[in-house]
Amino acid sequence: MNGINIFSTIHSKYNNLTNTEKKVADYVLEHASQVVYMSITDIADICGVGESSIFRFCKSLNFKGYQDFKIALAHSLTSGNEIPQLTDKILMDDTVAQVASKVLATNISALNETFGLIDSDKITKAIDYFTSAERILFFGVGSSLMTAMESNIKFMRITNKTGCSIDSHLQMMQAALMTKNDVAVVISYSGSTVDSIEVAKKAKERGATVISITRFEKSPLTSYSDLTLLCGANEGPLQSGSLSAKISQLYLMDVLYVEYFKRTFEESSSNKESTAESVIGKLM
Repeated sequence: MNGINIFSTIHSKYNNLTNTEKKVADYVLEHASQVVYMSITDIADICGVGESSIFRFCKSLNFKGYQDFKIALAHSLTSGNEIPQLTDKILMDDTVAQVASKVLATNISALNETFGLIDSDKITKAIDYFTSAERILFFGVGSSLMTAMESNIKFMRITNKTGCSIDSHLQMMQAALMTKNDVAVVISYSGSTVDSIEVAKKAKERGATVISITRFEKSPLTSYSDLTLLCGANEGPLQSGSLSAKISQLYLMDVLYVEYFKRTFEESSSNKESTAESVIGKLM
């Protein structure tokens, strides 16, 4: 994969592309550094084509799909001694102090961008769903599962109606038994993770309210969502599972937690004291 230059590949195959595929090729050549952070839905909308056309474009270049194409694009954009698998602009000869500074800047940027994307009305609506729900189930796979688990642990200190399964099959089983009185919180940076999309689809079919936490406003996941909350971290295809993406997701969950606590203050305060007392004997 490292030896593939995506730009040479596009130019060499350009004349054999369809007119629709050429529109995509032109956009990629002109905006490569932006495309590496875009979802398949984003680039389809900008180019005025369907997602299937993006997939065919990638196949025409002999890639397995859009994600495979973006990995090659990320390698082609790498310059000098930059390490594309890490946070942007980390160089092989950076000192520890320089690495620490760049990682800090990346995480601060992710938090600031997420803050800028917060829609107060959507947060309020999410809390409306939470407070009226019989159950709140958190879903995710991979690194997003860690966020789902952390969210469940945080909320279970103040309410007994949350849950999170760590196995994708068990998650589907949970979704299949949801009702219109339940809320599914589906966490996926890309919004294109098959397991998460299937869970959201099943929960939606069951009449549950689906809240998605994702980077992209338009994605296969958000098409099944009643409410979408956006996180602001930029994660390239070679940087999946980055801490900055997780931090931005956890920041959103913390905002939801605080707002839920405020809305249900008496109950949450009492439950927080009870759960704290229950483990006090475990501490030295």
